[in-house]
Parts: sequence; structure tokens; C-alpha cells
Amino acid sequence: MTTPFDRPTVPAFDRRFFDGSEQFTCIGSGAFGGKAHSLLSVKDLLATGLEASAGTTRAKTLLRHFDVHVPTLTVVATDLFETFMDSNRLWDLVRSGESDHRIALAFQAADLPTELLGDLYALVRQVHTPLAVRSSSLLEDALNQPFAGVYATKMIPNNQFDAETRFHKLIEAIKFVYASTFFENARNYRRLTGHGSEDRMAVILQAIVGARHDDRFYPELSGVARSYSFYRSGHTRPEDGVINLAFGLGKTIVDGGVTWSYSPAYPRATPPYSSVRDLLRQTQLRFWAVNMGKPPAYDPVAEAEYLVSLPVADAEADETLRLVASTYDARSDRLSMGVGIRGPRALNFAPLLVLEEYALNDLLKALLRLCQDALGAPVEIEFAVTFPPEGADGPARFGFLQVRPMAVSDTVVDVDLQAIDCRNLLVASERVMGNGLVTDVRDVVYVKPDRFEARHTPVIAEQIARINLDLVERGVPYLLIGFGRWGSSDPWLGTPVTWSQIGGAKAIVEATLPAMNVDLSQGSHFFHNISSFNVSYFSVPFNGDFPIDWVGLSQREAVTDTEFVRHVRLARPLHIAVDGRQGHGAILWNPTS
Repeated sequence: MTTPFDRPTVPAFDRRFFDGSEQFTCIGSGAFGGKAHSLLSVKDLLATGLEASAGTTRAKTLLRHFDVHVPTLTVVATDLFETFMDSNRLWDLVRSGESDHRIALAFQAADLPTELLGDLYALVRQVHTPLAVRSSSLLEDALNQPFAGVYATKMIPNNQFDAETRFHKLIEAIKFVYASTFFENARNYRRLTGHGSEDRMAVILQAIVGARHDDRFYPELSGVARSYSFYRSGHTRPEDGVINLAFGLGKTIVDGGVTWSYSPAYPRATPPYSSVRDLLRQTQLRFWAVNMGKPPAYDPVAEAEYLVSLPVADAEADETLRLVASTYDARSDRLSMGVGIRGPRALNFAPLLVLEEYALNDLLKALLRLCQDALGAPVEIEFAVTFPPEGADGPARFGFLQVRPMAVSDTVVDVDLQAIDCRNLLVASERVMGNGLVTDVRDVVYVKPDRFEARHTPVIAEQIARINLDLVERGVPYLLIGFGRWGSSDPWLGTPVTWSQIGGAKAIVEATLPAMNVDLSQGSHFFHNISSFNVSYFSVPFNGDFPIDWVGLSQREAVTDTEFVRHVRLARPLHIAVDGRQGHGAILWNPTS
């Protein structure tokens, strides 16, 4: 595959976005960036490799069930970004360390290159359906230092009556993605990865996979599939992989929200919920869609300006739950697959995974195998699917949105949890992501268990970010311990940090409490970063066999002590061992620390 710095041969944008003969075009003469390069490679792979990867007979079934494609797109190359920055004299501003809001406003006040405007206007004159304006920087989706999720994607409805309004909204979205190149999170991330202060940005203008239902536009299914699984469950092996599915836009997965997680080797296996009622409480309850109705309050510097979060129950009238939901039958206290009876819905995707009304799991396995063979490494793919209305003929539309390689450690580590001397144990778990030994961590940053409440998680995130920044600047690795899902956008599920706010941690512990007992995390971009930086991730239930040694932590002298967070430094380093083959791990005190 080519690199983000190469310039492949791609047709120029011919101002016929959907009606032209090419689904992948470009505007400008510069580089395409990592994300666009990956999509171009996938487009070529899908054209020639899917049938060979799945086997001829099975491939015919898959291709009968699905129209697999990279949604139509055009790339605005990096030379136009550089012209925008130079002609508006924005370099001094972004190098001055101004706030995100100040940078975003300055970019909105600047002018795009005139050579770009004509093509953009031609695009919106003929296109009236939603568009995703996606980042594609030169640094995105590299193997060992991925930039997934660091920069912005802005989705716009593009359904205003007049072309002039659609034109201005598209311009605002492009400027916002440009500005996100220099937001604080991106700057900190580049510093964390040793890339300095700057990047160069291409932008992808792409049709959104989905269908319109009244005032909202969304796909029935979004997902992330990985060919290597960081969590062991039942009989699964790491190489069996893991898939996360969500109803509606993929923002649910990217933000670390509630999704349905399963191994493609065992698609019919049910996660270990304590009861059907517990499953109902812990499956997806809300979904994201593009707002196609009344315009929201004007806010061009907000990434989710045109998105809405809605209760899953709102989709009943859209008739879009039939292939993704099961229904609770109170009389039998069981789930009935599909939506043929009345009752509470559980988004467990059983009509697809158990009844196989569409061969989704087989398709995903074939695509993972195809991409892994092409990249020569385990991969993560993103996708979205829409299905024909009930009774209609034709395949489902499978939009292939991204592929990126995963870095997987192959160090052999043996961890026997039953043989550990508990007197030296800080924490251990049978559910650990990662692999390897870490012996250079003397600092521990942890959320105080006696002060923790879910309503305080935004403040907790700010306090941890300040400690992390200080430790990163001094090159000091640390262990991070907290409650709920790290990186969740929902503060009631965990602490809403970005990766750059905790990126100095060499090991992370996700603990639960009776008041915050959520499922294990499997977010998309967040965990891709964790694997690529070889960070161990421990998930520790409050009622497990290996509780955290809170007393031992409280007895260490504090370097920093805030209302909710404490930072301690040990006399000697911890011993952190993770056996990736079994998913077991332990963090041991040094007896003299």
C-alpha cells in the first residue's frame, strides 16, 4: 500500500459527484493523507479480492446479500490547506497556543482558496444528501503512532432548499476540520508521539451511509471489527478478533458508548449478563443521527452541530429495528428475536448474528482476512450498513469507511494469578488488554474511591489531564487507576478523557463500583491508540477475586492531592506483567516501595 506522502493517480473531480464514472476523485495537486490512501487501497481491494478471500461459492452468497463499496468521495488535497493557511496568515495564530474556540473562530473568518470554491459549489448544486467532511492528515493511521480520532469529522445534512446555503455550510465544515489540526488535543497528541507541533491536512468529502426517516438520517448498523481481540471471553483466542455493533451512526462506538460486542468466531454467543433484565439495561438505549429537520442553533465551531442523540424507541416508527433488535417477552421472561411482538427492545443484533437473515458475520470475517493479508498485520475496519425495507428486493448497502493496521505485541509472558503472593499485590485481573512486562513505573495517579461520583467525572478528567501534562513534559511514565470506562463521552459510564489527556500512562486500570458497574470497554479510536502505544489496560470488577489495594495507595505520600485525584511516587518501581495469550495480568508492589 502507498504512504500518505505519495501521490497516487486519481481522476480529478469532474463536478458530477454521484453521476460521474468515478467514485474516488480529487481536488488539488497535493498529498491525500493517511485516511484517503487507506480508502483508495480498499476500493481497489474490494474490486478484485473479496471473491478470492471468501471463496468463490461463499463470495457469491455474500455479494448477493451485500453491495460492498467505499462510499463516493472526493479528496481536497493538502496543497489547498497550505494555500488556505498561507493566504490568511494563520500560521502565527496556531503557533501562539490560542484556545480551540479562538482558533476555530479565526478559521471561520478566513477565506478558502478561490480555486476550490467553484468545485465545492458545483458539488452542492447537484448533491442534496448528507455529507461527511472527514480529516485525512499526513500523520493519520500510521501503524505505530495512529492519529485515529484526533482530528474532527463534521457531518452536515446538506438538504437546505437553496444551493447557496448548502455551499456555505460545506465551507464551514471544511474550515472546522482544518482548524481541528491545531486544537489542544491534537497539539498534545503530536507532542506525545514526537511529531512536533504541526501536520498537514487533506479533507475527504464523502456521502454518508444511511437513509432518511422523517427528520433524521442514519444507517441501521455501524460497526468496528478487529482481527485481533484484546479481551478473552469463553473459548475465544486473541486471533479470533472482536466486533462492536451499534444502531445508528458510528459516533456511539467512537465515543465509547454502549455497543454489542462479540467474537466473529462465536457470533451466537451471548455475553455473560446476569439476567435478561440486566441485558435490557445494559444494551444500547440511544442512537445518533444527522438532523434533517429544523436547523439547530448556529454553531459552526461545534463538531456535532448537526447531529442528534435520540432514544432507540424513537426508531420504532421508522421500522428500522427489525434486523438489529430482540424483544422482551414478560410472560416467558425471555427474548424473542426480532420485533414481531410488543415489548421492550434489546439491541443484540440476533436477526443478523443468529438467524443470519443477512450473512453479515461471514462478510466481516472475509473483509478482515482480506485486509489483514494486504497490510501484513492485524487490522481494524469501520463500516456502516443500510438494509432494504421489509419486503423489498436487493442487497444491503455495506459502506466500507476505514481500515487501519494494529500493532500487536508478541512477547511471551506467563502470569499465574493463583501463585501470586497477595501481600505484594496492588491489583490483578483476568480481563487485561495488552501483553508484556513494564518495570519502570514509580508513579501512580488514581481517582479517590471515597470521593468518586459519576457526576464529577468531567472535573476528574480535568484534574488528571493537568497531572498527565506535567508527567509527560518530564518524561515520567505512570499507572492510572479510575472507575468506569476511560475515554467514554458519557460521564455516567466513565471519565470523559481524550487520549492526549492520559497519554503518559504505561498501564491503565478500569475499576468498577456498585454505583458504576458497566461492561468492559471496547471503544474504537481510544483502544487503537492503547494497543499501538503498548499500554496495558486492566478491567477490575469491584466484586472480583483481586481487589485494588486502596490502603497501600493511601499510605504513600502524595505528590499531588486534589479534590478527586491523588498522585503518589514510589521508592521503587512497580512490576507490571500481562499475559496476552490468557488475558491475565498483575501489578505488584516492590516490597521496599
